[in-house]
Amino acid sequence: MAPSQTHTVQSRGIYHGLPTFSPSVRNLKAIVAGANGISGKHMVRALSQAPERWSKIFALSRRPPLHGGAEDARNVKHLAVDFLSEPEEIARVLREEGVEAYVSHQKTQRRSDVWRRMHWANSVVDRVSSDYVFFFSYVQPAPKAGQALWTNAEEMCEINGRLLRNTLQALRLASITPRRFILQTGQKHYGSHLGPVSQPEFESDPRVTIEPNFYYVQEDLLFAHYANTPTQWNIIRPSFILGAVKDAAMNSLYPLAIYATVQMHMRQPLKFPGDLAAWDKGQVQSTAMLNSYLSEWAALTEEAGDQAFNAGDDFPFTWGRFWPVLAGWYGLGWAPPEERAEYRSVESSHAPRGYGPKGITRYTFTLVEWANQPTVQNAWAEMTKEHGLAQTPFNDIERIFSFTDFSLLMSWPYAYSMDKAKKLGWFGYVNTFEAIQEVFEEFEKLKMTPPLRKVGLLR
Repeated sequence: MAPSQTHTVQSRGIYHGLPTFSPSVRNLKAIVAGANGISGKHMVRALSQAPERWSKIFALSRRPPLHGGAEDARNVKHLAVDFLSEPEEIARVLREEGVEAYVSHQKTQRRSDVWRRMHWANSVVDRVSSDYVFFFSYVQPAPKAGQALWTNAEEMCEINGRLLRNTLQALRLASITPRRFILQTGQKHYGSHLGPVSQPEFESDPRVTIEPNFYYVQEDLLFAHYANTPTQWNIIRPSFILGAVKDAAMNSLYPLAIYATVQMHMRQPLKFPGDLAAWDKGQVQSTAMLNSYLSEWAALTEEAGDQAFNAGDDFPFTWGRFWPVLAGWYGLGWAPPEERAEYRSVESSHAPRGYGPKGITRYTFTLVEWANQPTVQNAWAEMTKEHGLAQTPFNDIERIFSFTDFSLLMSWPYAYSMDKAKKLGWFGYVNTFEAIQEVFEEFEKLKMTPPLRKVGLLR
């Protein structure tokens, strides 16, 4: 029988069951790579909430940050870094901009029997450390004309592998050796973008090698780079990431907010584009802020070293239960999908679990098709003028709206096991409906969408 343990948790706004850390954990430094994206932005926000624990956060991104949030915290310093540039150039920026490291004289931690036999057992070494690196940098190349999202698998492997390889080499050139390197990948690790997979998904599930997967490329680069070194790693695997950032690619909520606001403006009901299977399927969601809290917990938990973790809201989510809530926020009528409607259907490319049929997606329309309508774009132009909106989502419709179509229309479920993290002391939780409302309210603050109606909200 395992010994009993006591875990102290806290709530922060809508987020509950969050870990607490000893006051002795302080004056840490972190590098956040890809700090302007949906995940990196929230990672900077989460770390900046604890300035006594994180004395310096280096936020690295190609574009300058937006101001008015965590980016302006005193313990955050932004560095302009293009991770597709040569490692020598990235290292030069890190050195010149004062990304600090410290040298400690201490016994190297012995991580395994293999480690003891091979390297420096019981020896004293000089070790340069920048504490922690959180890597979120990501490039989504456009698929070939007429091809679906993620069909350009080899190109995604090449460019995203290069992003991480350049970063790892630059850190070495700049003499930065972290205690822990945290790499975020995602649910495509399990092959669920290709078709139905076994449910729920466990971190120990084998790789799906039907086609190239850049997550595997990145993992192998990370493992090889820090093999036989004191640096440990974590892999964080979120599902559909929920958050508000200006760049709307790979953001399932922004097109949904646009759809609801335009339907409200045109006084049209909120129709669901998929069938009953898509309406009822369980689909784990991964709020960016909760993912960040989990990433910090994994980085600072000794027992979590060299481990992968699923990152989910731990909330039972279906579009069928959320759709009436969404319609209520905008005062719209709604109805469930009609079984006798005229559906178009598409079969998934594979059945990754190795048995059973492929996935069938049925739909009456797509948001990409909806967004291409002149009446929709005219309505958005009217709302832009009325509310002073800062951007248009209609300049790159396929890139912005297709990801939401995939989330809405797919008929097979996405379910995560959070058992592994819970056994090590992670109990983070958020009501996904409340998280989506918070994201929509932030869209409003960023002038990305018109204001929500003030009735029907959850708080």
